[in-house]
Amino acid sequence: MNGSRKDLGPVIVGVPRESYPGERRVALVPMVVPNLTKAGFEVIIETGAGLQAGYPDKVYAEKGAKIISERAQVFASADFILQVLCYGSNDVTGKADLALMRRGQTLIGFLRPLGSAEVLQEIAATGVTSFSVELVPRTTRAQSMDALSSMGTICGYKAVLIAADRLPRIFPMLTTAAGTITPARVFVIGAGVAGLQAIATARRLGAVTSAYDMRPAAKEQVQSLGGRFVELPIEAKDAQDARGYARAQDESFYDRQRELLGRVVAESDVVITAAVIPGKKSPVLITREMVLKMAPGSVIFDLASERGGNCELTRTGETVVEHGVTVIGAINLASGVPYHASQMYARNVTAFLLHLVKDGKLQLNLNDEIIRETLVTHDGEIVNDRVRDFFQLPAPAMVGK
Repeated sequence: MNGSRKDLGPVIVGVPRESYPGERRVALVPMVVPNLTKAGFEVIIETGAGLQAGYPDKVYAEKGAKIISERAQVFASADFILQVLCYGSNDVTGKADLALMRRGQTLIGFLRPLGSAEVLQEIAATGVTSFSVELVPRTTRAQSMDALSSMGTICGYKAVLIAADRLPRIFPMLTTAAGTITPARVFVIGAGVAGLQAIATARRLGAVTSAYDMRPAAKEQVQSLGGRFVELPIEAKDAQDARGYARAQDESFYDRQRELLGRVVAESDVVITAAVIPGKKSPVLITREMVLKMAPGSVIFDLASERGGNCELTRTGETVVEHGVTVIGAINLASGVPYHASQMYARNVTAFLLHLVKDGKLQLNLNDEIIRETLVTHDGEIVNDRVRDFFQLPAPAMVGK
């Protein structure tokens, strides 16, 4: 594939204000602007883009960015558009940006590439070359670009804080004149990036923390954070894929898993679920019957709620109380810590951009795993093999172009 552009001066990177309702993050923060300008980029920022994350326009300007008042002008001027939630992950207001995109432009951000083939085809039809940060491979070489892990870290941290706030108990053990208060018991299901951060945060708050993951490799990680690893007498087949993500199992496995998890869930004050299978509905690990056996006042925080949830009672985007148990299905948690979430995302996307562009030209070298895995649309088509296989799309007509 040819990613060359005519020499029209410096490569312009544009950051529009996020339009998803309630989204407070921004794709670039002022501290990374000098890294880009030193590399030959010009950075333009839509007025107010970083305000809700704690980054006012004047700080961007002090670091060398140019502030643009009109969103349409940002899109019209920029060679690269950097967003947190692009159309695809922003199904509420993102479609309005399609009319602003143009052929030859490059779009980088969260695209939800396994969400909707129709949405991806709409993006492709604009002619933009798009890269999905969700698809950054989890390799040592790509670690600095792994925005999904960065946001997972934020989510795991924030979930524990919210759960602790809702729980009518305190987390740490306290010895007081009024007697000894026993510590809260926190159980984390799914020890990926978000789950591991939840374990670490719960431990820092003083809770007795345990965790379960069907991937045997997670045991050592859980224990290294001071958590107790719950081992069940069942074994998952091909527990994880080549990317390190959990694989979906058959329903008989989940039936047995639920049966064995029931006792641990019933004994827990807080349960954080973070079992997500990329591109698939989240497996139900906590049934209504299991919730009934939990003590009144207990809290379940379902980090898998966006894809249906790990708890049968979860309602996406809502908090409900069932049988005295609070079930939290909040989504877009990272937006609740916008200052540092934006900082982490900006570092990831800056590293990714510097990897993509050499000597002022976009490099579409498909022998490079990072580029090959993250490239979703180019020249009017969906070109990503994983995405095409997932949606069972025919081979693209422009292969090799």
